[in-house]
Amino acid sequence: MSKSALFLFSISVLLSLIGVFILYESSTYSALLSIGDKYYFVKNQAVWFVLGIVACFIVSKIDYKKYYVLALPLLLSTLLLLILVFLPGVGLKLKGAHRWLNLGFIVLQPSEMFKITMTIYLAAWLSAKEKGRLIAFLLLFLLAVLLVAIEPDLGTAFIVAATSAVVYFLSGAPIRDMIMITILMAGSIFALIKIAPYRLERLLAFQNFDPKNLQSAPYHIKQILIALGSGGLFGLGFGSSIQKYAYLPELTTDSIFAIFAEEAGLIGAIFLIGCFVALTITGFYIVSGARDTFGKLLGAGIISFISIQAFVNLASQVILVPLTGVTLPFVSYGGSSLIINFIAIGILLNIAQRRF
Repeated sequence: MSKSALFLFSISVLLSLIGVFILYESSTYSALLSIGDKYYFVKNQAVWFVLGIVACFIVSKIDYKKYYVLALPLLLSTLLLLILVFLPGVGLKLKGAHRWLNLGFIVLQPSEMFKITMTIYLAAWLSAKEKGRLIAFLLLFLLAVLLVAIEPDLGTAFIVAATSAVVYFLSGAPIRDMIMITILMAGSIFALIKIAPYRLERLLAFQNFDPKNLQSAPYHIKQILIALGSGGLFGLGFGSSIQKYAYLPELTTDSIFAIFAEEAGLIGAIFLIGCFVALTITGFYIVSGARDTFGKLLGAGIISFISIQAFVNLASQVILVPLTGVTLPFVSYGGSSLIINFIAIGILLNIAQRRF
């Protein structure tokens, strides 16, 4: 394994271990209160972490070029799963969202799988030169966004859309195509916000929020700001979070960064953000040396969806963008996300082995 590949893998493992640790010492109260088992979250995450490592090593041994032939079957299979989440008896509805499939022995989140299968398909399709493919791309683009957005999961829909746009741009798309894609993406997001009252309410609350008046903030934003402010420079110390006592919503998923920043302070937060920056830079370095166009587009798409998701989550946690419900890759609680991210890293490791 090359130095760059080893570094990429090490950062991924480090971020995951940070996630397991934060879950261990911050989720016990909420887990005991809601489930009756204070170690519920950390036990599950530890199992998924081990499965993710195993999956990463297996995938790293598979020649990435084989995905070229499997691109269409993988995409169609995932599109079918995205439809099945709405089927009673198979789809699992939680908090008003149809995002999961209950297969009895395991619960899957197809939208997480869709990030990687969509990337594989686009990399295979766009690696060959073709004229007049903008309309076909836009149709697939709209279908992808719609299927995820109606779950509803606008945050993941944005990540899929942004990643698709990146891959299309890197395939050599003209600027006029990118302008049209950007306009379409902005229009789609605006329309999806307008037709859903809770999204519009969330956006208006974000726009009307006055940073100088904490009382004007919505409850979730208010608790995030309290957590970040309480952390100061060096943090309250691990295990000393106040927000973990059921004050901060979604503390194991969307808002886990706020808990980490409260306990580790600004220094710890900068370190965690630095890990994601290093992951992104290393990923694109590996991709730059890929032997073929398919490998370059596949690797660029993979590192893009991980980086875009991390940016969206971190930006929402420091109130740069509205809260989206997007989790922090490798760190937040969630089996589908953690395993898919390690599979993605495994593909990058294989690309790194075949660099020129």
